[in-house]
Amino acid sequence: MTDAVRDERVPTVVVQKLHIVYRVHGGGGGRRSASAALGRLVRRQAPAHLREVHAVRGVSFVGYRGEAVGLIGTNGAGKSTLLRAIAGLLPPERGRVYVEGRPSLLGVNAALMNDLSGERNVVLGGLAMGMGHHEIRERYQDIVDFSGIDERGDFSSLPMRTYSSGMGARLRFAIAASKRHDVLLIDEALATGDVAFQRRSLERIRELREQAGTVFLVSHNNRSIREVCDRVLWLERGELLMDGPTEAVLAAYEEHTRG
Repeated sequence: MTDAVRDERVPTVVVQKLHIVYRVHGGGGGRRSASAALGRLVRRQAPAHLREVHAVRGVSFVGYRGEAVGLIGTNGAGKSTLLRAIAGLLPPERGRVYVEGRPSLLGVNAALMNDLSGERNVVLGGLAMGMGHHEIRERYQDIVDFSGIDERGDFSSLPMRTYSSGMGARLRFAIAASKRHDVLLIDEALATGDVAFQRRSLERIRELREQAGTVFLVSHNNRSIREVCDRVLWLERGELLMDGPTEAVLAAYEEHTRG
């Protein structure tokens, strides 16, 4: 890459020496620990146990407009924690996170309202992303068709609690992907659904990237990473082990996991 091309790239996410630490209070379980905790509260004593989990350790990188960046690593590597920090949901212990525009985090556990119908959740989800009622009406049928929730019946009129977990995840993705995002953070959302839905999802991510957004994708499916991402970050135990072109990083990661 020439200096001229590099200078034209627009940074959208800057992560500088980021540390994220979870603090878990208490220990043990059951009635004894609850009684002990109540006693400490009455006596105004500090918790007897305080466990710290250093989930992200000094990670630094820059994400650019038009990139699709994959995040890989074994379970507990810190991938989802890093996404939540970029989304502004977790405060840094040390370091900084800078985001140009509004980050949108999409995960399979993203909350919709189970007592409302799929139709109402499409409306509420669209409003939450800043879409107007007219825009939501224009995109409604495309969202439902993309999700596939009506392929086996009129599920869009039924409460979300009647949906399978896969149907709910597909609808969440369809709602989030209906709008162009400055920074879209996707946490394992492509793990659900059949092959046709996964194909639609990958194509939609490509479109979002071409519309000058930045996409971060956490996935254990290396095929999805290969098809979508031109760059990969490899995390292990909260540390950034490798940052580079997709094939180079995946090759090193696959060799590591085989060993």
